[in-house]
Amino acid sequence: MQINLIYGVLGKTGINRNFGLIKNRYYLEALYGWNKEEKYKFFDIYYKNVLEECTLKENADVICNKLKNEGNEIYFITARLENIEGCDTLKITKDFLNKNNIPYNELIIGAKDKITVCQDKKIELFIEDSYETCTELNDIGIKAILVTTKMNEKIESKNIPRANNWNEVYKIYKEI
Repeated sequence: MQINLIYGVLGKTGINRNFGLIKNRYYLEALYGWNKEEKYKFFDIYYKNVLEECTLKENADVICNKLKNEGNEIYFITARLENIEGCDTLKITKDFLNKNNIPYNELIIGAKDKITVCQDKKIELFIEDSYETCTELNDIGIKAILVTTKMNEKIESKNIPRANNWNEVYKIYKEI
């Protein structure tokens, strides 16, 4: 169904030869072979639905609350787009976090350069699904945990700890 949906919007099904090995943050472009214009055409039509249909990973609320109760500051730094017509990304994201009882000190939307944001906010540990971002953070001395997704599951994360779920995130956090 999703491939038909993509075909209906873009006139092609895309490619996914790299499935599981996508290292960079441009997942859709790499996965489907889209250019920026094609990606934004899809987003103009479906982005709001994608955001509204997100689900919480198991125990994410429990672990985030545990981290907050232990005195940690929590920043959500996301590259979610702000410029999609008819889609209030900030409101949708805030509503999602509040509905799911996820504590946070600050929510930063549209962060195209997460590395600079992390430096500016003095982030000490970053939990991320982009291998490339984790590598860049580690290179400048910010610890990162790579969260396993379908996009990155086959990448060897030699120097970057990998978590398959939020319980593993917490375990790695305690070890660090």
